Amino acid sequence: MKRTVRIGVDVGGTFTDLLLHDPARGLTWPGKLPTTPDAPNEAITAGITRLLAETGTPAGAVAAVVHGTTLVTNTLLERTGAVVGLLTTSGFRDTLEMAREIRFDTTDLLARPAEPLVPRHLCRGVGGRIGSDGTELEPLDEAGVLAEVADLLERGVEAVAVAFLHSYRDGRHERRVRELLARAHPGLPVTLSSAVAPVLGEYERASTACLNAYVQPLMSRYLDALRDDLLAMGIDAPLHIVLSSGGITTVEDAKEFPVRLLESGPAAGAIAAAAVARRLGESDVLSFDMGGTTAKIAVVSGGEPRRKHDFEAGRVDKFKPGSGLPVRLTVVDMIEIGSGGGSIAAPDPLGLLKVGPRSAGSVPGPVAYGRGGERPTVTDADLVLGYLDPAAFLGGEMRLRTAEVHKAVDRDVAEPLGLDRVGAASGIVEVATASMAAAARMHLSEQGRDPAAFALVAFGGAGPVHAYGLAKQLKIRRIVVPMRAGVMSAYGFLVAAPTVDQARSLPSALSEVDDARVAAAYEEMAAQALAVLRPEKPEEVRFRRSADLRYLGQGSEIEVALPDGELDLDHLHAAFEQAYRATFGRSLGGPAEVVNWRLSAQLPGHDVSLACEPLDGDPRRGTREVWIPGHGWLRATVWDRYRLRPGTEITGPAVFEERESSCCFGPECRIRVDDDLTLLVEFESAMA
Repeated sequence: MKRTVRIGVDVGGTFTDLLLHDPARGLTWPGKLPTTPDAPNEAITAGITRLLAETGTPAGAVAAVVHGTTLVTNTLLERTGAVVGLLTTSGFRDTLEMAREIRFDTTDLLARPAEPLVPRHLCRGVGGRIGSDGTELEPLDEAGVLAEVADLLERGVEAVAVAFLHSYRDGRHERRVRELLARAHPGLPVTLSSAVAPVLGEYERASTACLNAYVQPLMSRYLDALRDDLLAMGIDAPLHIVLSSGGITTVEDAKEFPVRLLESGPAAGAIAAAAVARRLGESDVLSFDMGGTTAKIAVVSGGEPRRKHDFEAGRVDKFKPGSGLPVRLTVVDMIEIGSGGGSIAAPDPLGLLKVGPRSAGSVPGPVAYGRGGERPTVTDADLVLGYLDPAAFLGGEMRLRTAEVHKAVDRDVAEPLGLDRVGAASGIVEVATASMAAAARMHLSEQGRDPAAFALVAFGGAGPVHAYGLAKQLKIRRIVVPMRAGVMSAYGFLVAAPTVDQARSLPSALSEVDDARVAAAYEEMAAQALAVLRPEKPEEVRFRRSADLRYLGQGSEIEVALPDGELDLDHLHAAFEQAYRATFGRSLGGPAEVVNWRLSAQLPGHDVSLACEPLDGDPRRGTREVWIPGHGWLRATVWDRYRLRPGTEITGPAVFEERESSCCFGPECRIRVDDDLTLLVEFESAMA
């Protein structure tokens, strides 16, 4: 049997989204069902079983399953990971406790940093020292290593992280520790900082290694169990995992470096938006992914999402840099807001309406779902305002409970605030939209960008529902709603390219760069990347080189792309000056230094169409009253997206419904149906 089918699976906080693509049949088929948070595998296997049945696909035809998960993030937030012990250089056991030695908020006397994943009594220093130039100053105390680990194991340690001083320059001592522990304690998970994050920054490197060790046992069990479940279903195909950078990797690589999966689900949404932008020829778009728990906003420029190489996980205060645990890995640069369909609305002690960040999740979920939720949410407000059809939600599989929603909104929001039901519901939506708009403005202003210059690509179950209101607040005049918008993250999994990102720290003044050492570092990184990618056609691998530079004496760097060919230091300095001016509006003109050399190796992604053949019949489902921000109640035509024909042009107010999502646009909007049934929305009149 020829294998042509690929399945993308995104496990979110509220729903598990799936997308099956079979290029041989020209078939793209979505699936969506509530997440089973206590056992994510159950929703995955149930969803795949259903997809195969609905499409008449035998399990043996599946060529690959591509999966993204929030399990790493949830494990960190809930602090349910392994008991970790840290081995570090003698005299540096307090690295995690000291952190950056500054307060993340100097105006808040009660501010507390995130608790280290490894308590001090499980941090142990051992003899041995590598110098800043990579030379061995003191041999490794091998007996001390074995003694400390033996004691740690007696204290219940389940995984070990190793973060020696200057191991980014030479990791021989860390590698020797792994050899010793492999013989003395077979099966003990060991994370080396020189393997997971071989870059400058003692605290950041140690933090990354500890987080990897913290989630490694759980992720290994989860991925092994998922692979076994797929085999039991008859799917003997590779299981690929989505990385925080938006690329995909193997199960083996994901099990060794699970920390790289921290933002896998949200990253896939930005990758999907980038694919849509490239197809439409849009150079600058704002990716807007609103699900049941959070909303994610990312910039896509030139057909690629913006990426960065550091991240903070598990922030004590979500919007305060420095309040989390630093992680050195490549991630899609996005901002996440606690405003999703399941975000709970309630007055605060001062009588002000607050929405989120608490979420009803998938269990018990919004009141409308009838699964035990009692507190009104954004989804419940959407139902009150006419954005959702209670009989057509999830294609009619989940009938929404209108009466229960009315009672909850009246009891918990309208009556305490002295509002009527519509005022309370519109207030919930307005607060959620304002929160998302403020976050988007902040995210773009940090990059010197104007939201009005972007098109908004809206997806996720709730993204299209709130795209109109968000675009109005941001003065965006063009909205794009792809077909299958409710499962776009799963689509991102299918179009993502196999990718490996590598970095090496070789700090030096730009004028003193050792060309031979840099060339050797790139050869080593390329070899490691190819070992992970295992390409059938090595010539298809695209290598992209870059370097992190800063002016001498500065503490942060700017990434600068390197052209192919021999290293030209004068060109590199000029490119750095240009990048610095673009970021800060001026350059300093002084000498620069290089901190990190980077390599990204990428195989071609897949071309997956979201289009489907329009169904026969009248696309008009009728009309209903809908609350339009800035207009009030208007009677809108309700359209069935599956029956719309390419080239159709519609004037708002209009509601568009599909199984996984819906969207609503006001009277100043003109909507055109593109060739693949994407909705292209233009604001014709001046915005309020």
